[in-house]
Amino acid sequence: MLCSKWHIVRRVTELTLEVAQKLLAAQPFSLLVGARVTAFGDGGATLELDIRKDLQQQNGFLHGGVLAYAADNAITFAGGSALGPEVLTGGFTISYLRPARGAILRAEAKVAHSGRRQATCTCELTTLDDAGTPTLCAIAQGTVIAR
Repeated sequence: MLCSKWHIVRRVTELTLEVAQKLLAAQPFSLLVGARVTAFGDGGATLELDIRKDLQQQNGFLHGGVLAYAADNAITFAGGSALGPEVLTGGFTISYLRPARGAILRAEAKVAHSGRRQATCTCELTTLDDAGTPTLCAIAQGTVIAR
């Protein structure tokens, strides 16, 4: 959640959906892929992005790196909802269950356990087709560390 716009983080005393959206908007790569925070708080965070041709691999599926990015950021935002704004990803793993295709990628992360300085989070990555039908395509788990 830390970003090149460090001054945003330093002024934050309470994390809200609006603040989370501003923090994401301060990340150039997040802007490049078109990510958006659609839910935040109570130990959870949801990121979404539109699945575009320029984010796909050679077989027409969403590139695994895009799924990993979404899991990483959703996990870190979820951890930040429990630990506060000054957090970093400690590490994460991802298991790809099926190729990701559809209209929208959704990464829904939630805190499974939180202490004073570390949170363990899980994340389900689903794609939504044009009708809004979800398909689970990956699961991730990670740790978030308070600075």
